Amino acid sequence: MSGRTPATAYVRPHYAPGVAATIPPPTGNLWQVLQASARAYPEVVAIDFLGKCTTYRELLAAVEQAAGALAAAGVRQGDVVALCLPNCPQHVVAFYAVLRLGAIVAEHNPLAPAHQHQTQLARHGARVIIAWENAAAAIAGHDPGLTLFSVNLAAALPVGKQLALRLPVARARQVRAKLRARPPAFARPWGAALRRAPDPPPPATAVDGAAVAVLLHTGGTTGEPKTVMLSHANLRANVSQALQWVPHLNNGAEVFLTVLPFFHAFGLTFNLLCAVGKAATQLMFPTFDVELLLPALQRRPATFCVGVPVMFERLLQASHKRGVSLATLHTAVSGAMALPSDLARDWEAATGGLIVAGYGMTETSPIVSGSPLTAARRPDSLGVPFASTDVRIVDETGADVAPGQPGELLIRGPQVCLGYLHDPAATAALIDADGWLHTGDIVREEDHFLYLADRRRELIIVNGFNVYPSAVEAALSGHPTVKEVAVVGLPRGAAGEEVVAVVVPQEGATPTLDQLRATAAQELPHYALPRRLELAETLPRNEIGKLQRRLVRESLR
Repeated sequence: MSGRTPATAYVRPHYAPGVAATIPPPTGNLWQVLQASARAYPEVVAIDFLGKCTTYRELLAAVEQAAGALAAAGVRQGDVVALCLPNCPQHVVAFYAVLRLGAIVAEHNPLAPAHQHQTQLARHGARVIIAWENAAAAIAGHDPGLTLFSVNLAAALPVGKQLALRLPVARARQVRAKLRARPPAFARPWGAALRRAPDPPPPATAVDGAAVAVLLHTGGTTGEPKTVMLSHANLRANVSQALQWVPHLNNGAEVFLTVLPFFHAFGLTFNLLCAVGKAATQLMFPTFDVELLLPALQRRPATFCVGVPVMFERLLQASHKRGVSLATLHTAVSGAMALPSDLARDWEAATGGLIVAGYGMTETSPIVSGSPLTAARRPDSLGVPFASTDVRIVDETGADVAPGQPGELLIRGPQVCLGYLHDPAATAALIDADGWLHTGDIVREEDHFLYLADRRRELIIVNGFNVYPSAVEAALSGHPTVKEVAVVGLPRGAAGEEVVAVVVPQEGATPTLDQLRATAAQELPHYALPRRLELAETLPRNEIGKLQRRLVRESLR
């Protein structure tokens, strides 16, 4: 519960049978989620990474070993440790080892450009980094004052695949180049640090639930870089809310298809935390690639999956083409963008199971609402509020709107973050004095279901990732052929939106899409690069010269 609303006030008429309207107040260190599952289901496979399996007993032992290595490196309770890794067993181990010490995990996107890492490091101040070899130089630069542990991703592969990578053939060289790179000279190999690790100190089980557990990076809805502080209590609450939403999941018996990246709030909560909380097996992949997924699903059929619509669409297409059954996937949860009704219909026809959509944001750990896993589900909606979650829909004056009318969605609940790190002004703008988080999203409510009406701000969502028009415009403005530029998002099926650049060229110049993408790629992650270029003579501006992106967007439809 939010702590401000009595349990008797919650009315949830569309909840599935057995789903309570409130959850008990969460307590304790997130590390205890793993500890409990390892004690109850020690021989259940926790991770299947491209065929190499790790049981919960082995995972807990690896976390203890990693905690010893980090303690030897000087990590203490309250310190920040940066993780810059793809989905892999080493990521899971490092995540729980940091929490075991009572320290704070700062997640980084391993594919992000160096300047983004440097901004984030400067904000949270981590002096210890665990990074994939291919990302180590980007995040650590040339600062020997940092303690940098470099992770060899190939070490997590089955022995046979490791041996195959050593073959002197072109294919092996190509795969090696994707998996490995030379880290900075001052980096310490993570594997060697684990082998030399002393026994860890006693676990920090007495960590205050209100203490920060995880830092996730976001631009909120404005594009200004921010670091969200999520507490142990925030994340434990959201795990409890999410798991009770799917009451038919069986402890120690499920197989989660783990494709969403752990540095994304959706992937972190459902896979790093919920899967472990149910003692499920994670069929884990470093990236979403149907060439890897389909053979693995034939070897170890999955039962549960979270993803974004484009993932479900591509998996459906590939499975149909190759005759691979998805019938064991009894439940799927889609997030980060709207779930197209036809995709939901096709998925349920192929699997015989259910797929529902949810709504959330990094600042809410991230899940706020979801469609019930019953015949009452409405794939085109944002669902109904999760247990212990209060919502309001207000107009520009802050007054509640009439039923069915659009207004800004406000949220209050145990999953609402502590705020933005070192940014009290932005925190005050996000969460008001009464604890209501202002989402900036315009919604309406019909029969207790929430529906997205519009986005107040101009955030673009591509495959579940936030793209900020101002950042893309700044990157494109550096090209010599560009005089002015406006960036907007347009609908693109299951992918959500595509990034469109509208450019006023310099006199006599004719920029091309490839030229602009190459320039922008020096500063932006791949998903933020424009997919479409339009040339224009002028851009619409208001009376004070402010760019009117809404008019730009309308001119392209």
